[in-house]
Amino acid sequence: MPTPTTLSTTDTVAVLLATGFEEVEALAVVDTLYRAGIQADLISVENERHVASSHGIKLVADLMLDDADLASYTVLFLPGGMPGTLRLKENAQVRAEVLRRAEASLKLAAICAAPSILAELGVLEGRRATANPGFMDALSAGGAQAQSECVVVDGNIVTSRGAGTALELGLELVRQLLGEEAAQQVRESICLLYTSPSPRD
Repeated sequence: MPTPTTLSTTDTVAVLLATGFEEVEALAVVDTLYRAGIQADLISVENERHVASSHGIKLVADLMLDDADLASYTVLFLPGGMPGTLRLKENAQVRAEVLRRAEASLKLAAICAAPSILAELGVLEGRRATANPGFMDALSAGGAQAQSECVVVDGNIVTSRGAGTALELGLELVRQLLGEEAAQQVRESICLLYTSPSPRD
C-alpha cells in the first residue's frame, strides 16, 4: 500500500494476506488507516507477492513475510475470509507472532473468521471478543466471552464481525493510534454517518 503523503504518526500496521483473504475486510481497514495518515503494509504469507482473495481478486503485497520484521509494527492485523484464515493459522511465523504479542500485551486486530485463530491459540481466554456469526462457537470454545457488537475492544485486542463492519474496525484502530478527533474526521470524510432512508412514495 502506498505510504500516505503525510504521516500522522510513526505507528504502523502489518496486514497479513493469505490466499483466500476477504478483500473488503483487508482493504477497508487499510483505506481508513491511509486516510488518517497511518502506514499500513500488506504482507504476503504466501510464496509470492501476488495474493488472490476469496473472490479471485489479486493484490500485490508490499512485502513477503520473510522480509518483514513483524515485531517492528505497532499493530498486527489479521483479515478474515476463507481459506485465508486457515492459511494464516497454518503459518508458524504468524502463530508465533500472535502469541508473542499476546504475551507482551501488544496490539492485535482480527476480523470475521480470523478471531478464531486467536481463540484457538488461547489468546482470547477470559476476554471479550467478536467474530463472524459462523465462528462465535470457536470463540466460546477458546474461552472467550463472545459478543455481538460490530467491534469489541478488550485491552490490546480488537475484534470485529465481518466485511460490513470493516470500516468501523479501521476507525477504531485510528482512534487508538491517533485519538477520537482523528477518527471522527475520517468518519466524516467517508460519509460514514447514519441517516434514515428517504420515504418512498
